[in-house]
Amino acid sequence: MSIPIADPEVGDAELKGVVDVLESGQLAAGDAVEEFEDRFADYCDAEHAVATTNGTTALHAALTAAGVERGDTVVTTPFSFVATANTIRFAGAEPAFADVDPETFNLDPHAVEELIRERDGDVDAIMPVHLYGLSAEMDHLREIAAEYDVPLVEDAAQAHGADYHDETAGSMGDVACFSFYPTKNMTTGEGGMITTNDEDVADAARRFINHGRSQSGYEHVEVGHNFRMTNLCAAIGVAQMDRIREFNEARREHAAFLTDGLEDIAAVTPTEPEGLRHVYHQYTIRVGNREELVDQLDDHGVGSGVYYPNPIHELEAYDDYSGPTDLDVAETVAEQALSLPVHPNLTQEDLETIVDVMHEVDVEPVDELARREEVTHV
Repeated sequence: MSIPIADPEVGDAELKGVVDVLESGQLAAGDAVEEFEDRFADYCDAEHAVATTNGTTALHAALTAAGVERGDTVVTTPFSFVATANTIRFAGAEPAFADVDPETFNLDPHAVEELIRERDGDVDAIMPVHLYGLSAEMDHLREIAAEYDVPLVEDAAQAHGADYHDETAGSMGDVACFSFYPTKNMTTGEGGMITTNDEDVADAARRFINHGRSQSGYEHVEVGHNFRMTNLCAAIGVAQMDRIREFNEARREHAAFLTDGLEDIAAVTPTEPEGLRHVYHQYTIRVGNREELVDQLDDHGVGSGVYYPNPIHELEAYDDYSGPTDLDVAETVAEQALSLPVHPNLTQEDLETIVDVMHEVDVEPVDELARREEVTHV
């Protein structure tokens, strides 16, 4: 029997919540959605939360609510799921990719500064991704956003419960977004959430996901979409809120075991910078022979995942991308990154098997990647 890369955890509480909604007859947005929003906002230390149909619609709505519009430019990472860039285009803007940090895989603030200076400050928003469950370097990014007076939008789709010093993912930027896809740290089946401390942004997001509708009646003050979460999905989310801390602690314990067990092989294991709390949506290593290693792991019954094999600017959908392409770190990491199982349902035997198999297979080393130097202010 193989060890899967992901294994969503749902149980009796989620089932009861869904049955209660079905029996109530209130299947669309309603009380369950409101409860989920309130609980998730509290969890993120945010003032407001707006539930949506999925993480992509959350990003689209958040960017629009933050003021991003047609013709704008949003600085973001090329090493992420394609939705990060797609939603920028959905909002009518264009992405400008800055390179990533070789240790954290997150948007490198030095690369962001370099890109913005090359554009003479002509940017309209910055969107870092808290990749694999680790927060981006938010203090530095906030300084840059403040210097150029642009909104900072957190793509926290993979970072439910991640901490950056004394702050929580979802509370650090002008607005943030989460995904509740089944493989995420918590799920609603499909779903998304916008969090913000700005009441105007929250109100704008609520209008946008509800056909531009004002809070009552059939007054539509702008063009919007139907991105509303259902009570059915929210009921699952409410039940998952009772377990998210448990899920994250299990992921962290499993990650610690893997890091200790893999210490003496050639793979580069994940980092957790001082003061940050990684919640390990994925446990991602770097190796020099990824494709061969995937096959070897599969032969031994250990699942793995490649997230993501191509940086966004190299995808066919972005053949028309004309922004910066000095993205050597992202391109190299995309060739080397491999995720191992870390989900909460792993047993001790599973973890020991993963470590044992990693010692049995051939793991080729990678060269150290240089980090960008601080940009000189002029």
